[in-house]
Amino acid sequence: MSFVDTLILLLIAAVAYGTPLLFGTLGEILTEKSGNLNLGVEGIMFMGGAFGLGGVYYCEKLLGAPSAVVAILVALLAAFLSGALASLIFSFLTITLRTNQNVTGLALAIFGTGVGQFAGEMMRIRAGGYVTISNSLKGVFTASPFPQLLRDIPYVGSALFGHSHFFYLGILLAIVMHLFLKKSRKGLYLRAVGENPGTADSAGISVTRYKYLATVIGGGISAVGGVIYITTTAGCTWNNEGLSGVGWLAVALVIFCLWRPLSAIWGSVLFGALMILYMRLQLSFIPTELYKILPYVVTVIVLIISSLRNNKEKQPPEGLGLAYFREDR
Repeated sequence: MSFVDTLILLLIAAVAYGTPLLFGTLGEILTEKSGNLNLGVEGIMFMGGAFGLGGVYYCEKLLGAPSAVVAILVALLAAFLSGALASLIFSFLTITLRTNQNVTGLALAIFGTGVGQFAGEMMRIRAGGYVTISNSLKGVFTASPFPQLLRDIPYVGSALFGHSHFFYLGILLAIVMHLFLKKSRKGLYLRAVGENPGTADSAGISVTRYKYLATVIGGGISAVGGVIYITTTAGCTWNNEGLSGVGWLAVALVIFCLWRPLSAIWGSVLFGALMILYMRLQLSFIPTELYKILPYVVTVIVLIISSLRNNKEKQPPEGLGLAYFREDR
């Protein structure tokens, strides 16, 4: 196998592993732009993976052989609703009751992981074995939306057009989110709420509404990343430990890409490559555990560099993680 072929295979694998991270990161970026710090992404993605797979699994049981569109929509909708519900609970605690966001987020991470594992284990027990879907339906989730003619182009075909629907959907979502935050009035209001909720409130912007919407929708998007991981990387089979650490990587990637949706595209591919590097580049004198912490090490380095530059554009929203008390305005 040539060096170019090796790089192409590494890129394809990096995109496959990075796509769930892309959705998890985009959801958390939207949440943090409102000033809410949701550290429960790990639990949210577990819930999204379990309920999303469960939706497709039982849909196939009921309908026999659902169409590709129906299968994908059921998976995405079930995952999104589970993440949105978990984030709604988080929003009520942190926005309405003004609890500590760090503590509440960590509690959600533990709670969501437990709920996801419980739901997955219950499905496994009822199924009498592994919870999975038919091979024909598995191909729906890993298939590329582009024709074979484009994928057969030498060298660049598989690298550009050979990925699943979800990767291109993630790119589209990142572009839409970028335009929303930078070009729309609603996006400007959302950023104002995250930077200085007191000033935004004085200008007549509903701080509570924007925080709730951004957190709930962002949590739903992150949960979609969970079901994408299960249906693509994990082979549409539930495994209680399959999503372990993916949500924390998504939180780290938010910092790495400096809260920019477009940067999350290449950042997720890079993190995906770092996640599988130990399988593609094995050096006997480097323990596997050191390979697996590379994304976090890179994130810390980027955080240090951006802090030293003291560039406002590369810093988190000023109100991130702080409860807003209107009486203090």
